[in-house]
Parts: sequence; structure tokens; C-alpha cells
Amino acid sequence: MLSTKSRLNRAYNEAIRIPFNDNSKFILFSDCHRGDNSFADDFANNRNIYFHALKHYYNEGFHYCELGDGDELWENLSFTSLLHAHKNVYLLMKQFHDEERLHMIWGNHDMVYRKQDYVDKYLNTYFDPKTGNDEELFCDIKYHEGIVLKHSQTQQELFLCHGHQADWWNYLFWKWSRFMVRVLWKPLNVMGIADPTSPAKNYKELIKVERRTKKWIIDNDNLITIAGHTHRPRFPEPGDIAFFNDGSCVHPRSITGLEIEGGKISLIKWQIATNDEGILQIVRVLLEGPTPLIDYKTE
Repeated sequence: MLSTKSRLNRAYNEAIRIPFNDNSKFILFSDCHRGDNSFADDFANNRNIYFHALKHYYNEGFHYCELGDGDELWENLSFTSLLHAHKNVYLLMKQFHDEERLHMIWGNHDMVYRKQDYVDKYLNTYFDPKTGNDEELFCDIKYHEGIVLKHSQTQQELFLCHGHQADWWNYLFWKWSRFMVRVLWKPLNVMGIADPTSPAKNYKELIKVERRTKKWIIDNDNLITIAGHTHRPRFPEPGDIAFFNDGSCVHPRSITGLEIEGGKISLIKWQIATNDEGILQIVRVLLEGPTPLIDYKTE
């Protein structure tokens, strides 16, 4: 049985390398859990916030990195139902993809995307009832287990993964977990009962996953590692263990993510707030940073 160390080592060693510099701009989101717009679809509550935020990043020239569990394919049998439920979101993501600004990682809830055959079959095109034809969606898209952003000048590396590599149950036995979620937890989720195998819902599991990941980071010269999976945002101080987490897009009434811009990293939140006239609006809130990435570099 592979250990956390060997799983993370493999994800890092086989990761696609993407060069960047101080002019590069990235937004990192994960754990959207885009569903079918039913009562069990946690993403539906924040869809308008997410769409507005992603539109902002598209217009500002950001690259979009999605760190796994973007699509909820445990509760739902097919991608088609997700596309019908959130078509405007996927068409916006298509714009990123068409401009080579979309970088995708698979997590445990969309682990089927490990198989390129599955991706090619379901994500390349979609049937548009208006035209009666198959239209292009994410043509030739590749999903990765890991992505390494490498700074062209400083050679500093940022390792991006979903984070379930440190969660042996959800990595090795994801098919069993998927079965349990579909049969048992999806109906119970509607009634507000949480899945105990999920580290996002089980604090003890969350702590174990974070502890294993931090040990791996220490063993790898404090390599900046950015993950999702636990849904708990993390933003370390320079000098601490360089373990970041972008949170999730299914927080109650808000989404969190990490921005990389100007050689600095920030933790941000998008939420609905009222202005002085009492009008609801979607606003970006800076939670941590911006902190220069070079401050995390170890000699």
C-alpha cells in the first residue's frame, strides 16, 4: 500500500511544470463540488458569487487553477447533469481554456478524470439542443494529479495538488466512498447529516491529513505546497511550514481562494454584503497577505 509520502512524491515528480514570473497572475480555487442544482448541490448556494468572481479574474487576465473536486461526481452519475445545471459557469471556464489559461487537477470526488479516455468522452464536446449539434467544450483538456509553478527568475517552486494524497481512505477507497455517498449520504445530506469520512466534516480526520502533509513538506525543504480537500483555508507566515490551503467554494454564503500576483500570494474571500443603500453586492475581501513568495524560500 502506497504511503502518503510516496503518493505525494509521485504527484510532485509527475506534475506538469508551468513557468511563471512576477507579471503572472493566478487564481486558485478548489472544492467547488458543482452538482445538479438539487437540494444536495452545495455549490448552487454560491454559484452567483463564484461566477462573478471568476468573471473578474477572466477580465483581469488571470490564469485559473482548479485544485480538485471541481465537479461533484460522487453524488452525480454524469457530467451532463452538471453541465445542464451550471452551463454559464462551464462556458466561462471554456473561455479560460480557449486562451490556455485553465489548469485542472483531479481530486477524490472527480477522480474519474484520471482517465484520459473518460475526459475525452465527456468533456471535449457537449450536445446543444439549440443547434442540434455537438459543440466544443474543453477540447483536448488534460487533468493532472499535480502542477508545479516554477518562477523563471528565482527558480522557486509552488506545488499544487488536491491534498487527498494524505487521506488514504479517500485516495485508495474512493470508489467505496463514492458508493456510500450516492446510496447513503446524498439523501441524508438533504436533511443536514454530514458524511463522516470527509475531512471537511470530520475534524479529527482533517487534523491527520494536515499533519501528514506538513511532514512531507518538511522532508522536502519546506517546499511551498498548496492544496484543497479539507475545505479549511491555511495561510502560513514566512518561516513556518509552507502549507497553504485555498479553502473551498462551498462555505456558507462565501467562497475562498488564493491569488498569486506580482510575485506575492494572498488569501481572499468573495461574499455577499450590503452597501450603504442596503443594496446586496458581491465583494472581494482580503483575508491574508499579499506576502512575497520569495519570503518562503529556504536557502
